[in-house]
Formats: sequence, structure tokens, C-alpha cells
Amino acid sequence: MKKQGILNSHIAEVLANLGHTDTIVIADCGLPVPDGVKKIDISLKIGMPGFIETLDVILEDMEVEQVTIAEEIQENNPKVLTFIEKKFSKGQIQAVTHEEFKKKTGQAKAVIRTGEATPYANIILHAGVIF
Repeated sequence: MKKQGILNSHIAEVLANLGHTDTIVIADCGLPVPDGVKKIDISLKIGMPGFIETLDVILEDMEVEQVTIAEEIQENNPKVLTFIEKKFSKGQIQAVTHEEFKKKTGQAKAVIRTGEATPYANIILHAGVIF
């Protein structure tokens, strides 16, 4: 049995297979997942697990060079935005409209669906390299 790191075998597999610039999405429970994109649903009930705790765990195991968020988060979810801004530099954060964000999820290797139920608590993580 795995001793540390991400125990969810589906998430661990996706992270192990990422290459430079590949993307994954961490999503609230309402974000639509495009056909053909792998959905890893870890939601248990409204709010569990949350976006923040899920992002924290993923970042322990993934090298991220850039992130994409929806512009609408600025007015509608300042708590999550503040958390994202603490984790990433301004140069790493790209904001697009929510409609554009949803289109970009179509290129993701996977969408990890959380139980988060606050608006625009979604992020696209762009894989970096460790060297």
C-alpha cells in the first residue's frame, strides 16, 4: 500500500502521466465536464472535499508552471481567489472568461470534481518540469 502522497489511484495515475504543459482541472461540483475528458469525482457531499484542500494536496505532488482561472472569480469568490494568489505569482495566473475557461477544459487530461459549492472555484493547472 502507498505510504504517502496522493492515495486516490486515479489522481495519482493522471499526475504520473503528465508531461510538460499538460493540464488538469480542479473543479467545483457544478462545472460541466466535456465529453471525452476523464472525470475523477471525489465529491462526497456539498462542500466535501473542498476546492482549497484539494488544490493543496495536488500541489504537494504536481509541478505547476501556470494556472488559468475564470475572471468572474474576482467579484464572486474572493476567498478562493486570495488562496490562489497566495499559492501562485501574478505572472503564473491567467484569467479568462468563464465561457473560455469551460472551452479550455476540453484539452485537460482530467477534471477532478470536488464537493465545492462556491462560485467559480475552478482552476486549470498547467504542468511544469522539475528540472
